[in-house]
Amino acid sequence: MNVVTSIPTDITPEGTDYDTVRRVIAMLTEDYREQPSLARRLGQSPTQLQKVFTRWAGLSPKAFLQAVTLDHAKRLLRQEDMPLLETSIEVGLSGPSRLHDLFVTHEAMSPGEWKARGAGLTIRYGFHPSPFGTALVMVTDRGLAGLAFADSGEERASFEDMAARWPNATYVEDSAATARYAARIFDPDRWCAEEPLRIFLIGSDFQIRVWQTLLQIPLGKATTYSRIAENLGQPTASRAVGAAVGRNPISFVVPCHRALGKTGDLTGYHWGLTRKRAILGWEAGKA
Repeated sequence: MNVVTSIPTDITPEGTDYDTVRRVIAMLTEDYREQPSLARRLGQSPTQLQKVFTRWAGLSPKAFLQAVTLDHAKRLLRQEDMPLLETSIEVGLSGPSRLHDLFVTHEAMSPGEWKARGAGLTIRYGFHPSPFGTALVMVTDRGLAGLAFADSGEERASFEDMAARWPNATYVEDSAATARYAARIFDPDRWCAEEPLRIFLIGSDFQIRVWQTLLQIPLGKATTYSRIAENLGQPTASRAVGAAVGRNPISFVVPCHRALGKTGDLTGYHWGLTRKRAILGWEAGKA
């Protein structure tokens, strides 16, 4: 693996709402069934906390809490009369009601490129603030190839996890090249057809098929591993689908966080269940 890198230790912006929101999310993740008294535990007034949180999520802490409960996940899975993946194109084309309003255009690497494990690829990367912690953005000349997350102090581990997927690639830190991607990804006002987001899917044929299916799930909706397997014509492949979802290299944009267990359980998430709940709650405020 060829790497030119100087990974920062912490780029969390100072003077913003981020730290408060992160602590709230952690509390909601740990105690979301207990309906915690967040303001008291954070030493803030309820009014102040509600303003900060609503500015970030578009939802009050109470509404966010409801959006990440198991019962809500089950309702998401039940509310579609037709198969979810078949109806997604009909949903919300006029505004930011689904992440696919990014009008993501994607290209997949060839089988030969996949076997080369990234040989010949130059991947530029940078760390940027996001609503869900530090984001590691990785791009090639063919588009966005990787999006990962890290908490403070975990940037190196996040980079090494991603770089190990394509060990023969050349890695160059270039925050200027990745900044424009980060700005687009996390700004719903820029999810528009006039500026399509190009992504480059680097994976096996089966993984790419799973990731392409994930792109069809609307913002504010969810599906199960078994439904994805059925959509691919392989109804017994739920476990393989789950593995492919877990290896999704472009988190958030390819919405693996919208894949749930058969009962609506949030199940695992490569970047942590706290972050998965944060993303689902944030999206509920945008849908």
